[in-house]
Amino acid sequence: MTAVPATSEAPHLRGSRCRACANVAFPEATGCQRCGSTDLDAVALARTGTVWAHTVQRFAPKSPPYVLPAEGFTPFAVGYVELADGVRVEAVLDATTVDDPAELTAATVTLVATDPVPRFATREWLAGRDLEEARR
Repeated sequence: MTAVPATSEAPHLRGSRCRACANVAFPEATGCQRCGSTDLDAVALARTGTVWAHTVQRFAPKSPPYVLPAEGFTPFAVGYVELADGVRVEAVLDATTVDDPAELTAATVTLVATDPVPRFATREWLAGRDLEEARR
């Protein structure tokens, strides 16, 4: 494996690309899930993608590990984002509302955070926030 150099402060997801068959995986792997090779390079994955599927989490997840916020539970969107690399990433999806599926259906989204889980946001959601606020 080779290291991915940090090129900016923008969040990015780390994956791996197989040198033998070019398969890309997330999260970073030590062996190729397609051909079994262990000759992999670490890669920074695309920061934008398309919502492949989504749903709304309308009840608080089990605790632990979920920690209920002081202001109480608020429903949130989750789904799979397909990146240009061909990888589908499960993520929290930020949208202006979770009650209008049209905003998320096949939407182009941008990675805004990676910790504790990947988090992508729609253009509409980002338009109402500055980048630092979106990363929180």
